[in-house]
Formats: sequence, C-alpha cells, structure tokens
Amino acid sequence: MNILFMGTPQFAVPSLASLLEQGYTIAAVVTQPDRPKGRKRELTPPPVKAFALEHGLTVLQPEKLRSPEGVAQVTAIAPDIIITAAYGQILPKAVLDLPRLGCINVHGSLLPRYRGGAPIQRSIINGESVTGVTLMYMAEGLDTGDMISKVEVPITDEDTAGSMFDKLSDAGAELLRDWLPRIAEGKIVRTPQVDSEATYAPNLTREDEKLDWKHSSRTVFNRVRGLNPMAGGFTYLDGEVFKVWGTRIPQGSDSIMRPEWVSLVPGSVLESGSFGIRIRTGDGSIVLTEVQPAGKKALAATEFARGARLAPGKVLG
Repeated sequence: MNILFMGTPQFAVPSLASLLEQGYTIAAVVTQPDRPKGRKRELTPPPVKAFALEHGLTVLQPEKLRSPEGVAQVTAIAPDIIITAAYGQILPKAVLDLPRLGCINVHGSLLPRYRGGAPIQRSIINGESVTGVTLMYMAEGLDTGDMISKVEVPITDEDTAGSMFDKLSDAGAELLRDWLPRIAEGKIVRTPQVDSEATYAPNLTREDEKLDWKHSSRTVFNRVRGLNPMAGGFTYLDGEVFKVWGTRIPQGSDSIMRPEWVSLVPGSVLESGSFGIRIRTGDGSIVLTEVQPAGKKALAATEFARGARLAPGKVLG
C-alpha cells in the first residue's frame, strides 16, 4: 500500500510515526512550506518536515496544493491512499479522486461539531468538557466526509490548547493504527454526518485573542487556556500589549468580593501580591498567574507584580 501522508504541525507527527512503526510504506510526505518564525523571523521547517527528514522520507512542500504544479506532484506519486492530519490546505477534487482507497483525515473534534481549522482551541474557549478525534473520509466540503470512527477525550480545567493537542494527537494516532488495516481491506461501514448538527471552528483571528473583562471569570479563564501556547490572550497595560498566559478562578472565601471592589469597572486591578494579580470581571474576579509585558519574556504574575506599580483601580484593556 503506497501511502502519501499530509500534515504540518506537531499534532500530525504521532500519526506519521505510528505508520512508520507499523512498517507501512510512506511514498512521500506533503507539508506546508517553511515559514519565518520568532523575533528574528528565521525560516523554520514545520514539525512534520523535520520528523520526515530525520527518517529519510521524501518531502514535498507545494505553496498551493490546488495549483497545477501541486496536483502534478501528488499525481506522480500514484498513492493508494492519502492520510492527512492538520495539513492546513483544502485538497482539490483532482487530488481527492486519485487514491483507490480514498483520502483519510484525522480531525481533532467529534464531528460534525467543530468543523474547521481550530477545533481544539475553540472547544476549550467555548467551555467544552469533552472533545475527541474523528477518523473520516475526506470530501470536497469542509470536514463534511463520512466518518469511520471517533474517540472521546475529556477536557479538564488544567488543560490548555497545548495539552489537548498532545492528547488528541496521540488519540488520533491510535485510531489510525486500529482502523487502517480495515480501511485497506475495504471493511468499513461509513457513517454520514448529520449536517444540521454541524458547528464550525474557523481559524483564530487577532480579535479572538483579545480578552474582554466584561465577560464572566469562567469565560476569560477558558479563552486564556484556549490560546495557550499559540498566541496567548492579550489586553492593554498603559497603552501597550500585555499578554496573559495563565489564570485561575478564585474559589470559596477567596472569591468573595470586598465592598470597595464592587463598583470598579471590569478590567480593574483589585489587588496584587504573592498570589498573583486579581482583576475585576463581569461577574466577580479572576487571578492572573502568568503574564508577558510588551517586549519581554513571560513570567509569573507574582514576579511581575513585585516590580510593577499596579495600584488598585488601574484598568487593563
């Protein structure tokens, strides 16, 4: 079985590694082009490319897969099956129709919920307590293909998008390991998606990253977790971007609002100290635990509070 694997971020690496461990033939790996990263904007290969090269695999990086050149590269490989995991480009019909066994996708949600490019982040931002992975056949629509199998994965309050990427990438690799032999034998009962139950998870924008202190503490808490470790949530302090990487919701007696805090507007600093920085929210307060001032590295909020003048009443945002 001639396999063409398509993937880009670390999420896809366990699936590719699983295929190699089982002795499958990987004809080539298609991934996104190298992109500038970091403050120095150095050209950096995607994690899938780095892994593939370490294992002596052929790597293709078409700028646009749907271009004539991109389609020609894939056609020349003559794959029996195409397996994708967070590749990052939509496969054109010319590619979808190539492999005799079809195109299989490892998707990071319980379809038909959270179709799109940011299902893991948005499931946390939206406060879901469970998500999962769906193994599916690809179709021309956005994550609309028939389903093969699903597995549920709980989301805890300790989880961030980063930890869920790790959990779901491992779960996806397990699904692929379990079901690929049956896919190869044609022993799959396809389950169509119910389109009326579909929800969508578009890629995050800069506006999604901005924290709105008028929201509830739980909403802010979930947004910060859903943006970590990618972009991070941000607000403004003294007119400069101030990133928030970690928060906690006060519990028990710690959650009681003092009379002098009640009239302060959301975003106001209530107090700071060894516990972090307490901020007024729409329904109470939240404690910042990890922050990043403009132009500096991330640090514990307690450390930042020691060196910053954060008088009660100062407003973020």
